[in-house]
Amino acid sequence: MQSEQRNDEQSSRRDFVKAAGAALAFPMIVPARVLGAAAPSNLIQVAQIGCGRQARDSELPGILRNSDMARFVAVCDVDTVRVADAKTWIEQNYAKRFGSGNYANIKTYTDYREMLQDKSIDAVLISTPDHWHAQPVIEAALAGKDIFLQKPASLTVKEGRQMADVVKRTGRILQIGSQQRSGTQFRLACELVRNGRIGKLREVYIGLPTDPAGGNSKEMPVPPNLNYDMWLGSTPYVYYTEDRVHPQSPDIRVRYGRPGWLRCEQFGAGMITGWGAHHVDTAHWGMGVELSGPVEIEGMAIFPKEGLWDVHGPYHIRARYADGTMMYISDKYPNGIKFLGENGWIWVTRGRFSEVDMQALGARGGSLPGGPWSQAIDASDRRIIKEGIKDGEIHLHESPKGDHHLDWLVSIKSRKDPVAPAEVGHRSNTVCLLSQIAMHLGRPLYWDPEKEIFLKNDTEANSMLSRKQRAPYGTDAVLAKAGLAS
Repeated sequence: MQSEQRNDEQSSRRDFVKAAGAALAFPMIVPARVLGAAAPSNLIQVAQIGCGRQARDSELPGILRNSDMARFVAVCDVDTVRVADAKTWIEQNYAKRFGSGNYANIKTYTDYREMLQDKSIDAVLISTPDHWHAQPVIEAALAGKDIFLQKPASLTVKEGRQMADVVKRTGRILQIGSQQRSGTQFRLACELVRNGRIGKLREVYIGLPTDPAGGNSKEMPVPPNLNYDMWLGSTPYVYYTEDRVHPQSPDIRVRYGRPGWLRCEQFGAGMITGWGAHHVDTAHWGMGVELSGPVEIEGMAIFPKEGLWDVHGPYHIRARYADGTMMYISDKYPNGIKFLGENGWIWVTRGRFSEVDMQALGARGGSLPGGPWSQAIDASDRRIIKEGIKDGEIHLHESPKGDHHLDWLVSIKSRKDPVAPAEVGHRSNTVCLLSQIAMHLGRPLYWDPEKEIFLKNDTEANSMLSRKQRAPYGTDAVLAKAGLAS
């Protein structure tokens, strides 16, 4: 019955996508006057919050290639240089696509809270540093906006729970930027596991990279283009240095290089959430525990003893789930996910399918972005892959055209969950944050995935599920103002 329901939902979704595609198949040149409050109902007006590396690599082009469904109308960043860069990028690309003057000029903001007051904006994309994820999601949902949020879902487990609860309460559509869920090989791997191709699942191995130590810790003057206090947000005040924030180079290629905040625990957890939010999410999808988590977790890690950057170095995590399945996460494994069952194994990572795999998959294949890995999906018996998934078996959510942003836009139209909704993203990220806590404590921890607390009166571990928030910022302050404080 469950598989039939999934198939019915998939069929309904595919019918909607086909209908939307047919209605929007003709090229559109839309005068600027129609892109204001009176925009056509088939165009979703979106705004970008955070205009850094992730926005330029993912969100801006993601909406541009779906211009028949959505248009940018505003951008926001606490760095005015990034605001100007984003405005220029969008307007130049719209001019190429629609012709000069046939699009609305992009509004600019340095405070997203002001932007959220614009009732003509239907949805926002949030590509801010990790410590600025949960709060703008909550405020956007309360303002009636749908949301695309770059992973990981939150800086702490508490913030993630607050975020997921508000999204559910307000009925907004939220897509976590776990784009692997929209990749053909990841969906196929999880479907094969869920349909028992390797027998009872026993172990899952996840390989992730690490971050380097180092960073220039010398105090520097705050650039005039950066609102540094707001950039710090709810985290404690610390002096400015460029390697703690993002590059300020006049060279635009350097300006959007990998930012230093990714390597500072004040603002994130390092690769355990950076890549872990992707791979743990895929593991949960294949395990069928998307709305749960482990019951026991233990970890070790080497942390830098000097330098500005202090996120974990080499590490190893062991987690046990209620059904006995074990998950292991380590920088020593190849980058990807390996499912090991009683009757074999399935391996999946980013990259292209080989031509043989693509031909074998037929209509369920399609071109995938290139990557540094030669074998995107593999199995102990490759006939498992070639056989694919049969009618009547479990079919997981299939993003239209394998496009994560399009999947979000279709969900906004249909008001049905996208492939990576808020609760699922929160649960995946929670495992990563529990791993970080285990790395620091270096002892077994016992977790209640329903109550989302550590057991055995572990006050020390439970105190690490949240952080003190610096006024006037933070999710606690937003919820208190809205009368939703717990």
